[in-house]
Amino acid sequence: MNSAYLTTTTEAIDPVFMFIFGACLVLLVGITAAMVFFVVRYHRSRAPEPTSQATGNLWLEVVWIVLPTLLVLVMFYYGWAGYLALRNVPKGAMEVTATARMWSWSFAYANGRTSAKLYVPVNKPVRVELVSRDVIHGFYLPAFRVKRDVVPGMKNYAWFVATKPGSYDLFCSQYCGTGHSAMITTVEALPEAEFAAWLEQRTGKGELPGHELLEKHGCLGCHTLDGTPGVGPTLKGIWGRSETVLSNGAERHISVDEAYLRRSLLEPNADVVKGFQPIMPPFAGVLTEAEVKAIIVYLRTGGAAAPKLDGRKLAQEKGCLACHSLDGRRGVGPTFKGLFGSRVTVLRGKTKTIVTADEGYLRESIRQPGAAVVEGFQAIMPTDPDLSDDEVTALVEFIEGLR
Repeated sequence: MNSAYLTTTTEAIDPVFMFIFGACLVLLVGITAAMVFFVVRYHRSRAPEPTSQATGNLWLEVVWIVLPTLLVLVMFYYGWAGYLALRNVPKGAMEVTATARMWSWSFAYANGRTSAKLYVPVNKPVRVELVSRDVIHGFYLPAFRVKRDVVPGMKNYAWFVATKPGSYDLFCSQYCGTGHSAMITTVEALPEAEFAAWLEQRTGKGELPGHELLEKHGCLGCHTLDGTPGVGPTLKGIWGRSETVLSNGAERHISVDEAYLRRSLLEPNADVVKGFQPIMPPFAGVLTEAEVKAIIVYLRTGGAAAPKLDGRKLAQEKGCLACHSLDGRRGVGPTFKGLFGSRVTVLRGKTKTIVTADEGYLRESIRQPGAAVVEGFQAIMPTDPDLSDDEVTALVEFIEGLR
């Protein structure tokens, strides 16, 4: 074990606990035995009249003042020493940030790796920075004798050492709402080499897969992946599922598609599935556009890798390139080159307005080409009702790449 520290949190707490427990046990047995002895020995039937004429005993009074005082001072000393051990983090401790939210944990490491479980190396001190996104939570590790409050806006931390491999429970010790009892995860203590291999596992191009994003942002604390009910609707088979939702208090029936999932992530209380509470926090400004797309792809494919569509080939097959050039030349329709992100003047009916050709505009133009027609061009582009969401996404990404 690393010699940079003297004790683990367990070694700091257990002796103090056993000392206080032992002292209390001795006092309990001693006082109870003395009480029973006096009740029997000096019962009225045995001693109807007092036999002692003593009015006091100096040494007895000294003993029952000095001994409890010494006992309390010893308890204080060991308690204070244990507290300092819990607050003084050993040098070289690995740092992890624990983020608590209703009702899940997520853990972020220095290299950007995230996990819903707290993975740590064996025999190495770990400092955990405690962050709350909403209400007061409690970071409670019974196996390591650690319990610290996680308060919004307040810096706090805890540290511990896992001395042997294994899985250890991690609870929230503060009642934080209806899903409090489900706010449970584990500490996974791994041999150092195995932990290092886990920590360096990365996904292609630095992008996080949808499942890891769901873990990172605490989604799986409320939404299950196996079909069992949770605080929120299960995510199993969610794509294309028919749901009854409440929109501004009015019921309506929807089919889960990309637009609904996007709105549910960014404005979760706009359409709340009937039977569930509007308690999901909004992720607008939290999730990047790439992360939103990754989560939607994950939910659409059920976790399977979605085949990558060729946007250029699709544009060719659908006849888009007959009207839209790729080299900046004017055609029947605007050129695709440099279109994404540019400012264009469009006509919505008879109203002229300037818009940015972003993803939303391109999707609308593909789905409803006559809704906003670029000035100087005719509204002759046909609607293709057979285009899937995947195909629309592929076309948008293709145009986005033609900068």
